[in-house]
Amino acid sequence: MALPALLLPATLSAQVTLSGSVTDKENNNPLAFAGIGVSGTFIGVQSGIDGKYNLVLPKAGKYAVYIRLLGYRPLTDTIDVNENTTHDFQLEPNAKVIDEVIVISTRASDKSGLAFTNVSKEELEKQNFGQDVPYVLNQLPSVVTTSDAGAGIGYTGIRVRGTDGTRINVTINGIPVNDAESQGAFWVDFPDLLSSTDNIQLQRGVGTSTNGAGAFGASLNMQTSTMREKAYGEIMSGYGSFNTQRQTVNFGTGLLNDHWTVDGRLSRILSDGYIDRASADMKSYYLSGGYYGKKAIVKAVVFSGLEKTYQAWYGVPESYADTNRTYNAAGLHTDARGNLLFYENQTDNYHQDNYQLHYAQRIKENWHLNTALHYTKGRGYYEEYKDDETLYDYNIEAAIIGNDTITTSDLIRRKWLDNDFYGMTWSLNYNGNKRFSANIGGGANRYDGSHFGRVIWAQYASNSSMDWEYYNNDAQKTDVNVYAKAGYAAGNKLNLFGDIQYRMIGYDFLGIDQNALPVDQSVQLNFFNPKAGLRYDVNDKHAVYASFSMGNKEPNRDDYTQSSPASRPEHESLQDAEAGWKFNGNKVQAGVNLYYMNYKNQLVLTGKVNDVGSYTRTNVDKSFRRGVELEVNWKMIPKLSLSGNATLSQNKILDFEEFIDDYDNGGQLLFMYAETDIAFSPAAIGAAKLEYEPCKGASIAFTGKYVGEQFLDNTASDNRKLDAYFISDMRFGYKFSLKKIREIGLAFQLNNLLNTMYSSNGYTFSYQYGNELITENYVYPQAGLNFMTMLTLKF
Repeated sequence: MALPALLLPATLSAQVTLSGSVTDKENNNPLAFAGIGVSGTFIGVQSGIDGKYNLVLPKAGKYAVYIRLLGYRPLTDTIDVNENTTHDFQLEPNAKVIDEVIVISTRASDKSGLAFTNVSKEELEKQNFGQDVPYVLNQLPSVVTTSDAGAGIGYTGIRVRGTDGTRINVTINGIPVNDAESQGAFWVDFPDLLSSTDNIQLQRGVGTSTNGAGAFGASLNMQTSTMREKAYGEIMSGYGSFNTQRQTVNFGTGLLNDHWTVDGRLSRILSDGYIDRASADMKSYYLSGGYYGKKAIVKAVVFSGLEKTYQAWYGVPESYADTNRTYNAAGLHTDARGNLLFYENQTDNYHQDNYQLHYAQRIKENWHLNTALHYTKGRGYYEEYKDDETLYDYNIEAAIIGNDTITTSDLIRRKWLDNDFYGMTWSLNYNGNKRFSANIGGGANRYDGSHFGRVIWAQYASNSSMDWEYYNNDAQKTDVNVYAKAGYAAGNKLNLFGDIQYRMIGYDFLGIDQNALPVDQSVQLNFFNPKAGLRYDVNDKHAVYASFSMGNKEPNRDDYTQSSPASRPEHESLQDAEAGWKFNGNKVQAGVNLYYMNYKNQLVLTGKVNDVGSYTRTNVDKSFRRGVELEVNWKMIPKLSLSGNATLSQNKILDFEEFIDDYDNGGQLLFMYAETDIAFSPAAIGAAKLEYEPCKGASIAFTGKYVGEQFLDNTASDNRKLDAYFISDMRFGYKFSLKKIREIGLAFQLNNLLNTMYSSNGYTFSYQYGNELITENYVYPQAGLNFMTMLTLKF
């Protein structure tokens, strides 16, 4: 009943029509799929195959009408519309190839039948207070975010429809950035990347074919700064709760000699964190230089992040969450006198450099070729103080002191990762601007990773040296994929979409055999991922769509290295069916999306010890996610808008086996469950935003986020869950200009207005001891009421 009620305002006014055609200014050919809309409203349509359009407006009057089409200069014109007005538009082809062609091959379009959300540069700027990327996406459908330090800076994570970050494909300018082995994207390695981001697309479900780790629930596609014709400079300075400080400088030359441009950024973000000692010191830079010609782009992009964060990934015992919720056990040790201390350098340290070289060529009027080379260098370690460690485990001989043989020692260790990731991506795109569009593309990438550990200090070190290396192993991974996509307009109302991908993976690593002995191992996997979709435009306002996609995903590093060839898990498979309805009215946009994600061999933790004594993930035969996603945007009056979304879902494993260690009798206990809930998959997620613009340059927004209860494991046990929570934020911004300053921006954000005490992540384990089943839960508490301020100067 709610959606029809919201749509009523769109039908109350006497409507008028603006119609006409969109053509190419140089040859008068009709232009299909051009976007025609009214600035500052939700009103918009696309031109048909014949270039004709029909725009229904709420009443007679003057309207600022814009027209957008890839490959053509955008056009905005003020038109006085009476009862029935005809106006033809002619678009001028871009004199230069534009940046958007770099990412077009991996983006979903309105005609694909897929579920996705685009986030513009304007919206990113409003929300960018220095927090990591997941927190800017928190209001999108089906999204849940979390932060180890509790305030959105440092180690943060994102889930979509309950799918964790290791199953979300992330690309920057079409280049994959997921770690090749763990398959997660570590946002702490990209501090303040949002200040150099032009737009983001988040696809839910399998999505379109892309490069890198398999999209197994969502895809996040980011595009960095695009060409700006005028020189600019920007300074951003912010301060907030937990001694959070953010300094950013952006600059650009504009277009030099009608062809060349350079853009750059320097950033530093500091925070003490909400959790005890969960500090972050993050530095980054971004630099791009490009040549823009009539038929080609050559663009080099370099960005780098250096982070030092105090470890906060241990979580807080659930029993502490009410009375000592900021407690952090990281670095806890005992000195020679038995005093409890915290090691001051229990830190994570990582430096990552990303290099991209893009080349885009307009071959003919409707053909574009894109190629890119990339290289990522990552190196870093995390440092730990360890009490009373067995020296044998570190290949250190026992220390002899007088008549005593010392076999254990306090020590400090560093676990290192030194890796190189490099390769190429390419696509050939055809857009005839009539019935048919297509692209073929792919990528070939190679990962070389070195894992090693060093003891940098030991109380009793025997004959070992400083920086004693106690393990060292390498891994190599090759990932090759090729895809073909096509779109076909079967008339002015029906659009069809097809997409096929072949992906080949080779992984060489040092693993263990069934006798727990180290042995070099190799895995080869081949995946075929087809996708198809359709969209039917019922009329100018209503459209329906559907799609079916298949995805496959390889296990991660730990799944392989902590199992033998006999117990090695199989790859996961997913069938994703989506169907929905969209409404695009004068004041209201609305949508309903239904999804059913059917898994085969999904990998989950069961607690089972495998044949080499490790607790690894296990394939479960059948599991699924199904749900409905609702979206509404309502322009209530010109200065007031309301938007919101909600997800209602079921997330089930049909048959689940839990294994618990039995310390009384040895071995493990087995518990069996039928149709149990998947961990970290809330049955309800909702978001809402009310935004008001009281005067020119000013805006105030109130947001709310609801996340239903989440189970910490796959047993759906009430004593192993996170409670549901609701949080609300307020954001105020005001922009104005002075004589020598193009724009001054003041912004203030209050997070968690209701001071809700909640936890957004956690973990659990259980065991049998003293004839009692003991469960220990650890949670990650999030900050209560906190604030952030920002001053921006633009020149």
